Amino acid sequence: MRLLIAEDELDLAEALTVFFEKNHFSVDAVNDGFSAYEYGSSGEYDAIILDVMMPKMNGIEVLQKLRSEGIKIPIMMLTAKVQKDDRIIGFNAGADDYLPKPFEPDELICRVRAMLRRSEEYKPTVLSFGDIKLNTGNGMLECGGRSVRLSGREFQLMEMFMRSPNIIFSADRLMEKIWGWDCDAEINVVWVHISNLRKKLKSIGSAVSIYANRGLGYVLEDKA
Repeated sequence: MRLLIAEDELDLAEALTVFFEKNHFSVDAVNDGFSAYEYGSSGEYDAIILDVMMPKMNGIEVLQKLRSEGIKIPIMMLTAKVQKDDRIIGFNAGADDYLPKPFEPDELICRVRAMLRRSEEYKPTVLSFGDIKLNTGNGMLECGGRSVRLSGREFQLMEMFMRSPNIIFSADRLMEKIWGWDCDAEINVVWVHISNLRKKLKSIGSAVSIYANRGLGYVLEDKA
């Protein structure tokens, strides 16, 4: 599941990103309203979390622009404001849920999952390719009657490959989407995680694997 988090408090944005990634979400985080609008208007996310008070464009303005353009992605608003009128403005603008700060991360993720269940735009929780299935709810990779649990980064990589099988992704592209360029990790971390995924695919007896295309990148293919 892909999640966009728009939060101008950098420490909070980073903490939420780590928390959701550990719970098998793929996360993009931005820190201002204009970036939130640009990312959100792509329509590539399962849900969006918007802080109300952000520079360049506040969360309500972002919400209104997205809804006016027909973007139906579930959107939750985060706000330090607790006035009822503020919440009413948000709901009238098209918000699906509202959570006041401070909040517990466990409550936030429960609300996001409930919001997804209610959404007509919610994507299937199981991705399939060849003889494998990836459960996006619990991070289990399955083949026949055998299964293996993926780590957070392994899950994000496999989800990206399974949403675009037979498409070549460069190591730089994978690094950018999964780790982010502000990450301190070296580029070889991509190869390490792909190697781990190959071993797990083999362990469940799958004919599907991730193959290296010399000079171009990596691709998920079914060799059956």
